Amino acid sequence: MEVSEGVPAQSLSQIKHIILVLSGKGGVGKSSVTTQTALTLCNMGYKVGVLDIDLTGPSLPRMFGLEKKSILQSKDGWLPVSLPVPEGSNGSLSVISLGFLLDDRGNSVVWRGPKKTAMVKQFITDVAWGELDYLIIDTPPGTSDEHISLAEQLRWSKPDGAIIVTTPQNVAVADVKKEINFCKKVEINILGIVENMSGFVCPHCAACTNIFSRGGGERLANQYSVPYLGNIPIDPKFVEMIESQGSSNVPLSDMYQKSSLFKVFQPILRKILDQNCPSRIA
Repeated sequence: MEVSEGVPAQSLSQIKHIILVLSGKGGVGKSSVTTQTALTLCNMGYKVGVLDIDLTGPSLPRMFGLEKKSILQSKDGWLPVSLPVPEGSNGSLSVISLGFLLDDRGNSVVWRGPKKTAMVKQFITDVAWGELDYLIIDTPPGTSDEHISLAEQLRWSKPDGAIIVTTPQNVAVADVKKEINFCKKVEINILGIVENMSGFVCPHCAACTNIFSRGGGERLANQYSVPYLGNIPIDPKFVEMIESQGSSNVPLSDMYQKSSLFKVFQPILRKILDQNCPSRIA
């Protein structure tokens, strides 16, 4: 399918809200923020899709415990891979990633700009998402070919905006400033800034230590007059949860709902939902 001038992609026509997750720097935990955003929305009863366009480092199949799954083709396009949810849950979660198309997790993707652009376009136009409340789009760090292509493809699709992820250190905050300026240039609304890795939660006593300092994200939000959504600490139990998926019959969404990070992330999502972005579906 082609995206005509002034017309949103048909594959997105049944999606009420689109949220991008951006970071100006690699290693700030953007994919973990994407994962927690999706799991929190799913546990709040929403139908959620996750699109991973980090083409050189597609980690979301691993994060959601879906590495051995494959994408199937239908007459309407690629079919997203569904994540199991607890019986009786109103929410749902499905994922599309380049990682599903690689034969081996260790394979490298060495593509020039035009091929990356074509892949992003295909991800936007050729996925049969069906009805969704939220589509969360995980992006690579920086402002690369993928970002420019994504902005062009979503120009007529009216996304809600972007969650921008930083860590407290000045080096990360400096790079995030570039991401904010990118959003302004391509007219992407900024839903707010999240400060990830904001302290370390001890697995034994639950005390939180600010190993990377604290407050850089909030200062940046104040400087640019954008919403500050909150801080997310490093919690070893979240890593254990992700790594233990293969040995547990409990759905990831259920494990996450019972974790301490779910309580941390709920207020962050509430700040976004309270912005009352209009639905894309009339």
